[in-house]
Amino acid sequence: MIVVTGATGSIGRALVARLRESGAEVLALVRRAEQGEELGVDYAVGDFERPSSVPMGDRLFLNTSPWPGFVQRHKEVIDRAVAEGVSQVVSVSVLGATPGAPLSGGLHGEVDAHLRKSGAAHAILEPVGFMQSLPREVADGRFYGSYGTGRTGYIDTRDIADVAFALLTGPVGESATHVLTGPEALSQQEIAARLTEALGRTVTYVDLSVEEMTRHAQERRGMPEATARELAEMMAAVPDSSWSRITSTVEDLTGHAPRSLADYLADHAADFAR
Repeated sequence: MIVVTGATGSIGRALVARLRESGAEVLALVRRAEQGEELGVDYAVGDFERPSSVPMGDRLFLNTSPWPGFVQRHKEVIDRAVAEGVSQVVSVSVLGATPGAPLSGGLHGEVDAHLRKSGAAHAILEPVGFMQSLPREVADGRFYGSYGTGRTGYIDTRDIADVAFALLTGPVGESATHVLTGPEALSQQEIAARLTEALGRTVTYVDLSVEEMTRHAQERRGMPEATARELAEMMAAVPDSSWSRITSTVEDLTGHAPRSLADYLADHAADFAR
């Protein structure tokens, strides 16, 4: 049995659908029973704040958003997986995760380090930015950042789910970390142009200095100053980082090329109108 946590997120839903269609035995972890009913598979009600409520199967897919107890609770779930003989853990991390890294990269880095030392057979997925995040970024035809002309290989979360599906349903291989990207690295200006063409209305990227983006994140996103500054500085570092790197991992593991931004927009243009 394959246990899927984060089953109602964009990655989890796509993964559960693939597993359901394949006939695999799957158990989804949800916070509320009605969420499980929507997924159309067997489910258990629980969450990472109560590690004992996370069911264990033959294989375990770990994927949750960071919160204050993220690191400790994940460690407890991983330790339970080892104690109960789970044969493989597939975990979603972020590109460049390492202990002490800014934002969620530091939290994921601590969890990844624990998983690597746990003795469990594992696959750690390190995706770059999600295409599915773009609708939340665009408001009134604008989105903001301090990227300059930095490029990012955004990935469709359905491709992350496809990679997880391949790993969870195939033979358990050697433990590894997989960097996942889309098929091309685009600047924010190029993304704005693609959005404009696909949506039939003007979408503009507004590039800000680190100081300006810090204030913007505080005022528009309600972030604490320290978090807002880390976000702005991370964006500004993109031109000198590995975010523009493109890997063949999606195709290597799934047999199909990753979806392009055009593919994503063809299926999700309506999301930008919400």
